[in-house]
Amino acid sequence: MFDKILIANRGEIACRIIKTAQKMGIKTVAVYSDADRDAVHVAMADEAVHIGPAPAAQSYLLIDKIIDACKQTGAQAVHPGYGFLSEREAFPKALAEAGIVFIGPNPGAIAAMGDKIESKKAAAEAKVSTVPGFLGVIESPEHAVKIADEIGYPVMIKASAGGGGKGMRIAESADEVAEGFARAKSEASSSFGDDRVFVEKFITDPRHIEIQVIGDKHGNVIYLGERECSIQRRNQKVIEEAPSPLLDEETRRKMGEQAVALAKAVNYDSAGTVEFVAGQDKSFYFLEMNTRLQVEHPVTEMVTGLDLVELMIRVAAGEKLPLTQDQVKLNGWAVESRVYAEDPTRNFLPSIGRLTVYQPPEEGPLGDAIVRNDTGVEEGGEIAIHYDPMIAKLVTWAPTRLEAIEAQATALDAFAIDGIRHNIPFLATLMAHPRWREGQLSTGFIKEEFPEGFAAPEPEGQVARRLAAVAAAIDHKLNIRKRGISGQMRDPSLLSFQRERVVVLSGQRFNVTVDTQDDDLLVTFDDGTVAAVRSDWRPGAPVWSGSVGNEPVAIQVRPLLNGVFLQHAGAAAEARVFTRREAELADLMPVKENAGSGKQLLCPMPGLVKQIMVSEGQEVKNGEPLAIVEAMKMENVLRAERDGTVSKIAAKEGDSLAVDAVILEFA
Repeated sequence: MFDKILIANRGEIACRIIKTAQKMGIKTVAVYSDADRDAVHVAMADEAVHIGPAPAAQSYLLIDKIIDACKQTGAQAVHPGYGFLSEREAFPKALAEAGIVFIGPNPGAIAAMGDKIESKKAAAEAKVSTVPGFLGVIESPEHAVKIADEIGYPVMIKASAGGGGKGMRIAESADEVAEGFARAKSEASSSFGDDRVFVEKFITDPRHIEIQVIGDKHGNVIYLGERECSIQRRNQKVIEEAPSPLLDEETRRKMGEQAVALAKAVNYDSAGTVEFVAGQDKSFYFLEMNTRLQVEHPVTEMVTGLDLVELMIRVAAGEKLPLTQDQVKLNGWAVESRVYAEDPTRNFLPSIGRLTVYQPPEEGPLGDAIVRNDTGVEEGGEIAIHYDPMIAKLVTWAPTRLEAIEAQATALDAFAIDGIRHNIPFLATLMAHPRWREGQLSTGFIKEEFPEGFAAPEPEGQVARRLAAVAAAIDHKLNIRKRGISGQMRDPSLLSFQRERVVVLSGQRFNVTVDTQDDDLLVTFDDGTVAAVRSDWRPGAPVWSGSVGNEPVAIQVRPLLNGVFLQHAGAAAEARVFTRREAELADLMPVKENAGSGKQLLCPMPGLVKQIMVSEGQEVKNGEPLAIVEAMKMENVLRAERDGTVSKIAAKEGDSLAVDAVILEFA
């Protein structure tokens, strides 16, 4: 076994690998760029080596820098994590020449499977069912359109060396193929250093199901069940689960056996994932193979009880797999949510900045469930523009799927993040969505269910009453605190608390009466319903945890002028609590309207201007592309929202812009 390994990665996955290495008694070496000098993974490792400037192309993607770090520290092996160099055939070859072990598959397997075009050819030879498509390299937009016309729409344009949703576009027409080809090729070049793309048929109403495989250097390969990753946005996974609510035992076995056959055909000898696109009728087709550890591997670990990172390290050291296919058992259900630094109300555009608040839910048992949080950040850390926007992976396990979903919803409500925009409100909304809870999934789920984008829903029903009760309890606690302030002109004992209150939740009104009973606060609504509220919440805490009635509840709390902002179960509302007289006076106050600015194109996120596509004086039509802004490795096309004439261009290509910076103005 190795004495010391180097992790050629950063963030969450670097921390994840370090934890397993520590458990195995193996010393670790972290590498870091200028942007990651104070990162969590650097502090966790036994040693750390600086490898260059913030851009990945000048640090994490430089093989020579990684090998030099190994020689400098005496690391015997390298774990690549995912992304960066994890699927570069040249990396394990260079490591081998330097006498360093690669904790991953052999270069031949990476060459055969890591390239999306070659992997489809290998899958066809191994008699794995494949999606119809053109497996050659496409040289021009015209060539791409010709192929798409022959295959039939819709089609998927995909980077051969791609992954993580980068360099991928769905096209419904010839025009979309031409534009998608250019964007996929550009993203592929900047993200992977390889601009080859191919085209294949896009299966309508598909589901994304993948099989986890693991092999050793003695010819043994097994599969560890499946994961369903159908909840995607821009071809990037958002929620994953294991097992899949679609599959039965027979389909699971068929998919698993095909995945193993493919892995054996290329002498696969590490952890890898064979991805399939599945129809609602349980038909399935090979999509691609990822020759690395997947982001969503924790859900497989939770239902199998296996540590995939440990297995990777052991097989890389030459050990045989410790179990056979018959010994693989699936237990319970696991759900993973990817917590991203992005603004769901602005079409999920990336968000950067400092984490002024970062308080994840407590890991460990939650009733019959288990909570796990894989992360690589901490409070006070900074989310930079240079890397993937993932903050954490929140995972819950429970005996059944619905229990795992309920545990996930509770954990999301208890996850406090501030200082940047994030997608927790969206994730919490998904957990309450009936279609998700019923398992009626497809990769078009988000587009179909949120066609106008996402806005946190107004609370209604029991959620609204729960928030109203908690708002009244928070107000009561704050009033008690105010009475305890010393030096007041009137003795606090002479003041009486008015029991009758009006709770206003974003326009909804609840007349309540507040009483105390032992450790509970009793909130009585107009219809006579009584909610017993109990919590040890203290003013200033970002999460209110306690119970309403007999239900455990976690609610996000942010202070507002004369109120609080509450978020729970995906719903969000400004809450203000008045006496009855105060409520009457508040109704008389005028509402300030925000002035709009429809004559400017504003940068929707911090990013780099890649291209200005219009000129001053040019007339543009609604929907016409105006500019391309790149942020966190994704290119975003900004389009005109109505017809007009460009009067002034305020930014130029190569500019780094802040959010809401003016790009151009209209006459």
